[in-house]
Amino acid sequence: MNETDIGFWGVPLAMFAGAIRVSTPFLFVSLGECLTEKSGRINLGLEGTLVFGAMAGYAIAYLSGSPWLGVLAAGISGCFFGALHGYICKLPKVNDIAIGIAMMLFGTGLAFFFGKPFIQPQAPHLPSISLGGWSSLPQVQSALEINPLFFIGVLLAVVMWWAFKNTRWGLIVRMTGDSAAAARAMGYSVDLVRFLATTVGGFFAGVGGAFLSLYYPGAWSEGLSSGQGLMAVALVIFARWNPLACFGAALLFGAAGALGPALQSVGITQGYYFFNAAPYLLTLFIMIASVSPKRSLKGAPGELSITK
Repeated sequence: MNETDIGFWGVPLAMFAGAIRVSTPFLFVSLGECLTEKSGRINLGLEGTLVFGAMAGYAIAYLSGSPWLGVLAAGISGCFFGALHGYICKLPKVNDIAIGIAMMLFGTGLAFFFGKPFIQPQAPHLPSISLGGWSSLPQVQSALEINPLFFIGVLLAVVMWWAFKNTRWGLIVRMTGDSAAAARAMGYSVDLVRFLATTVGGFFAGVGGAFLSLYYPGAWSEGLSSGQGLMAVALVIFARWNPLACFGAALLFGAAGALGPALQSVGITQGYYFFNAAPYLLTLFIMIASVSPKRSLKGAPGELSITK
């Protein structure tokens, strides 16, 4: 491959690599939100969970010297926020959307407060798996440096898709989300199922935050998330509450987010900031196209507040 070919393939390779990196936190947060919404509850607080998970993961990785301990700490912190959201929402006359917004502000505020001492220190980063050893081109090798969390996220999407269709646990979650009355008639505690789903969903979002701070971009700062937790809600609606579709939508969002850096990597800097806005424009377009009054939310759990 000559220099002309390398230049031609530069943008697609950069977008491929960027799509995988940028899509990983989207994937984890969207799977967490998908699980939560399948049980009949919306958690807009995952943005705060993502940011706090990024801070907690970075802090523990720095203090312990182990990035994987940081990932675990981020997931545990996500469980805490998910459990808190789930507990408050089971109280009478409580709106889950309002509580989600409050939890988002609470999580980001706590992260900024406790995270100030960790802005400057350098924590160890998560390792990557090199799949480009077969090529002598550094561009290909760089594009195929993939973090294990990406593969874990893909496996998780497949397992969730299969579990929703083929397991008793999946049937209970879906029944709780579609009809609380039917779940109660079968003897299941709707509040408990939703509490557990929200808690596990928070764990996934926390892990997504750890990816941001410990791999890409690989540092802790107060502007790290850039609204990815909120965009994940639009992603779940776009994916029609299907975990496999969440994976595809996460890759789409990741490619949109990687467009600006990919063009910059080959020397195209004009309109750079416009291309950086691609994920937000995509979110806006998806929300307008998906939540039109003339279109039904196919696949939406019947107990979601947005369907009532």
